[in-house]
Amino acid sequence: MANARDTRMVMIVDSEPAQQRFLSALVSRGGWRSVVAADTDTALAKLGTQEGMALDAVLVDQGAPGVPIPEFIAELRRWRPALPLIVITMRNGVEVAVAAMRAGASDFVQKPIAPDRLLGALDRIVSQTGPQGELRPLTEKLRAPLAFEEIIGSSPNFRSALAIAAKAARARVPVMINGKPGTGKEVFARAIHSASPRARGPLVMVDCSAVSPGLIGSGLFGHERGAFPGAFDRQVGRLVQADGGSIIIDHVECIPLDTQAKLVEFLNSGEVQMIGGSIRQTVDVRIIATSASPLDKLIEAGHFREDLFYALSTAQFTLPSLSERRGDVGPLARHLLTRIGGLPGMGPIGITDDALRLLAAYAWPGNVRQLQDVLFRAAVESKTDVLTSADFKAIEAALGGSVGGDANVAINGEAIGVTLYLPDGNLRPLEDIEADVIRLAIGHYRGRMSEVARRLGIGRSTLYRKLSDLGIDTAA
Repeated sequence: MANARDTRMVMIVDSEPAQQRFLSALVSRGGWRSVVAADTDTALAKLGTQEGMALDAVLVDQGAPGVPIPEFIAELRRWRPALPLIVITMRNGVEVAVAAMRAGASDFVQKPIAPDRLLGALDRIVSQTGPQGELRPLTEKLRAPLAFEEIIGSSPNFRSALAIAAKAARARVPVMINGKPGTGKEVFARAIHSASPRARGPLVMVDCSAVSPGLIGSGLFGHERGAFPGAFDRQVGRLVQADGGSIIIDHVECIPLDTQAKLVEFLNSGEVQMIGGSIRQTVDVRIIATSASPLDKLIEAGHFREDLFYALSTAQFTLPSLSERRGDVGPLARHLLTRIGGLPGMGPIGITDDALRLLAAYAWPGNVRQLQDVLFRAAVESKTDVLTSADFKAIEAALGGSVGGDANVAINGEAIGVTLYLPDGNLRPLEDIEADVIRLAIGHYRGRMSEVARRLGIGRSTLYRKLSDLGIDTAA
């Protein structure tokens, strides 16, 4: 946690003078004072100085000379175990990031460095907000597009949204995706593009929440040189850049009314006119808009144009929060761990059912994104290849203690599934797992043994033999 000084201090470990100046100027925008070390050896030497003792955080580039980064982190943790540290990696430096996290880094950011991301990471690692300093958003840097068949969820409201999205992907109409932050709006938007006839065309994304309202119009439509103060060069808009493909307009609710009017005109005409320009250019682009706020309330308040809403909502759906589809937590967690295990520097990793039961009991205010972040952090920090409830101390603390009872017991009426692991992380005997699978099938198909045998891929005689061998009473 930052100390009581008015200005927090960060040590920048980087050998490039230009990068040192850039990072120093950048952190100063967030109220940070910086001290520079050209290599990791110098950085370690400074820890014991008066200046080093006043540090609130460390920012180290993966290419900094001196002691290798994992050894540097381990040594820093030896002397200053609570000092937050962020590693700056190359865009493809996932393996370096994983090694750094396992060595004890607090977080990492990738080049090219986005100022808001870095300042946000610094603020997070020195704050104590969230349960036990809740896990930082790491996997947003590691996302890969998913096909519809890879999107996990079996609850009726989620499957309904998935069906609308898949149908909309084949059409040419605009799509509106609603949902709370972290529910997977961007995942769905990218899947729609990938499954559409435009899949080979460009996919451009605009996050309107990350841009000053006065610059959103310029970003979408472009501007001519001198169109407004600060417009020193001509800039092509994102709509033109997306010609022949799709554009994801994230947080569409943040677009100011004057730009909303221009967007309505574009949807009606298919023509783009730069700000400060007189020439109209026809472009062919499909808009996929997302909103984290109910647009009907914004329309009533006069903050969002009704005609724009209807123009964008030819196809629309709302993604449910993870707390509304609690039964998906188990399958989703396993699926996410499979993807995490495929990252460079990682490996196959399992999860016990007592851990899944703990995760399913949590409300997940950050939805799927938070679940993914928590699983990634646990996988990186775990000393074994199977996660147990002990790997989720922050979740357990947020729930006020561990969730007791058998792992097969339904939570809020929704079952987790068959128990695969013992509480110590070891697999249960195959015979016990097989018995549970058969019991689950008998209950699921209401005792229709022919259907049970067919779904399990075995004959009726084989099924009855297994029932006898395993001592399963079909009346149970």
